[in-house]
Amino acid sequence: MTMTDTTIESTPVLIVGGSLVGLSAAVFLAWRGVPAVVVEKHAGSSLHPRAIGYTTRTLELFRATGIELPTSTQGNTPPRRARVQSLAGEWFEEYPWSPPGKDWKPEIEYSPAQATAIAQDRLEPILRQRARELGAELRPSTELIGFTQDTAGVTATLRRRADGSEYRMRAQYVVAADGAGSPVREALGIERTGEGLVSVQRSILFRAPLDEYLERGVVQFEIDQPDFQSFLTTYSDGRWVLMLADDVDRDEDEQRALIRRAIGRTDVPIELITTGRWELAALIADRFSAGRVFLAGDAAHQLPPNRGGFGANTGIDDVHNLAWKLAAVLSGESSPALLDTYEAERHPIAELRHEQIFARADYKARLKTARSEAPVLPDEAIELGQLYRSTAVLGAGPDLPPARRPDEWAGQPGTRAPHLRILGGDKTKSLLDLFQSSWVLLSEDPRWAEATETAARVCGVEVVFVHIGVDAKPMGAQSFSAAYGLNDSGATLVRPDGYIAWRTVDSPSDPTAALIDALAHVASAGRTAAI
Repeated sequence: MTMTDTTIESTPVLIVGGSLVGLSAAVFLAWRGVPAVVVEKHAGSSLHPRAIGYTTRTLELFRATGIELPTSTQGNTPPRRARVQSLAGEWFEEYPWSPPGKDWKPEIEYSPAQATAIAQDRLEPILRQRARELGAELRPSTELIGFTQDTAGVTATLRRRADGSEYRMRAQYVVAADGAGSPVREALGIERTGEGLVSVQRSILFRAPLDEYLERGVVQFEIDQPDFQSFLTTYSDGRWVLMLADDVDRDEDEQRALIRRAIGRTDVPIELITTGRWELAALIADRFSAGRVFLAGDAAHQLPPNRGGFGANTGIDDVHNLAWKLAAVLSGESSPALLDTYEAERHPIAELRHEQIFARADYKARLKTARSEAPVLPDEAIELGQLYRSTAVLGAGPDLPPARRPDEWAGQPGTRAPHLRILGGDKTKSLLDLFQSSWVLLSEDPRWAEATETAARVCGVEVVFVHIGVDAKPMGAQSFSAAYGLNDSGATLVRPDGYIAWRTVDSPSDPTAALIDALAHVASAGRTAAI
């Protein structure tokens, strides 16, 4: 072993993997004031863009940290897909991602943000820049080669790939966002279960002037010829990728020939960029943590690419859930018991999305064994209406469904706090803009202000009281009480991730005592003081 530096560095959080999920973790942690070091074995982003679609919820999370992504040229709904002979040939039919409804449209606005499409290799530099601006330290061309942990932290051995020198780093916690093959997960001995390997795919990334075939709004194409089937899609920046369901090496002439078959023309200039080999699999780690090490993204759940954007977006949601909990524990506001809720909340979400992928036509035909029919949930339910059950939530019973459309929850604890347009000061904003940085108590009754102040002091947890109608005035047609399922005297406690932890529909006989009990429970308060 080459060890050129015997000094042991230290950091509160070490993030292993500096791709999409690892960089998001760095942003979310640094935005909360938690120093983090990101190690990534590669020098930069992959030439292959990989993910492209980012959901409304992901955009909400980025928006809160000051990241605004460019408007998508593909719209803000799951991408449209058609089965065609070729781009220039016959178009047979269009496949919906979810079964078509009866022209259903939400009667209310669900979010201030909109889903977008941006290639992963365009998004990652934006995340890197924001992470550095917020104080995270990024170390590319650095790989983890081993680690040990004890009750106080994790000691990692790292290697600089440029010169092979090694050094050690001590972290209080480790976030493993090191991909589907996760060496960290393997070292921890954590098994995975699920549908398993779906197929091996070869991909050809190329550039070609084919925008004329995007005028109908379809961006994904299943090429269906008697002796040639493939999948063709665009990144809407001149780049396209052809996916082939085999495991065959091809030279450049063979690659160009297949691309021309998919296009249906021989007169289009083609610039080959790179090729890739992919294992499409559906596997979920049996555990999302071991001691002080937490799995996130593909390391925790490998989900095949799909039009719901379940893969990358699920990973980003993982680290957002984890970041506020790590921040609370590291500050002493919460006890380490709060970290147990990460797996309790995120593992069922991974299972739900695994189920929903194979409930839809895109992947249903690929099931190896027949299984009971799972109802196909609306996209809005999976994206904005998932339910968390854990000790960080009070009132999310076992009889509730795993997801519903946001308006159907009406402020149910364990779900994302509803968006409302409000007037705050002299600005119109979203009620969601008041969350994400601390606990927030919402009520139309000003008597909750004193209860909030006392509960925050007793529990040692920062809680902000927002007097609805005064501090924040709803501007839309929907009332606060209807959106949050409260009467005039009730209150809702919102977590730092924007999820509802607790509510009381009416004011209890002793609001202060009720709030103290609830806050101490859901925040895993690290200390309590006398009233």
